[in-house]
Amino acid sequence: MTELTTAPGSTTVIATGHPRSRIVVFAREPRLGQVKSRLATEIGAQQALAVYQAMLARLGGLLNRTQIAEWDLWVTSNCSHKNFLSICNVKNIYTQCGENLGARMSSAIVQTLQDKGVGSVILIGTDCPALTAGYLDQALLTLASGVDVVLGPAEDGGYVLVGMRRPIAAVFEGIPWGTGQVMQKTLQALQDHELSYKLLSTLWDVDRPEDLARLQSLKPPLSWTLDQ
Repeated sequence: MTELTTAPGSTTVIATGHPRSRIVVFAREPRLGQVKSRLATEIGAQQALAVYQAMLARLGGLLNRTQIAEWDLWVTSNCSHKNFLSICNVKNIYTQCGENLGARMSSAIVQTLQDKGVGSVILIGTDCPALTAGYLDQALLTLASGVDVVLGPAEDGGYVLVGMRRPIAAVFEGIPWGTGQVMQKTLQALQDHELSYKLLSTLWDVDRPEDLARLQSLKPPLSWTLDQ
């Protein structure tokens, strides 16, 4: 058995993970000036890139260490980037496809659920270092309970996790991506289509300079250095 931290002062125990589930990680290619643009306006493109690389490495380490479920890395470009290969086997790295974020997420989920033996999938990004193994486990257990969709809300009005047991395109259609209305519009779509859902606890992601201080509150704290 493995003891996993879910929140300060609480733990959950899982035995063998979720063999019929898959975790999809969405990531941008770590290129100077192409990641964490809002952060870069305040701390510079080099530092923003370093922060992004540190968060990517942290998430990959978490998934590989805890082995909650098999996972795949879906990237914007360059599947052979050294940062990707340092955390993920190349056979599990795929290129995102679709005209917007919603279409890309929907496509990745459809393809993942087509794999033999996959009964549920959760999709996460790299911008939420507050994600824990317990949080991911809770999401997969929620899907196993029978709900259509599980969501992990973000403080900024978006979400850090979405999961489902079957492809549901409506969850990703007509959403104003990149705005504070993402969660609100997503919940409206779920209600309009009479889909059952559950919200996990709200987490924070890293978009603004003031978010950087919170990295020191993590266990262990997340530090970053410029990648040479």
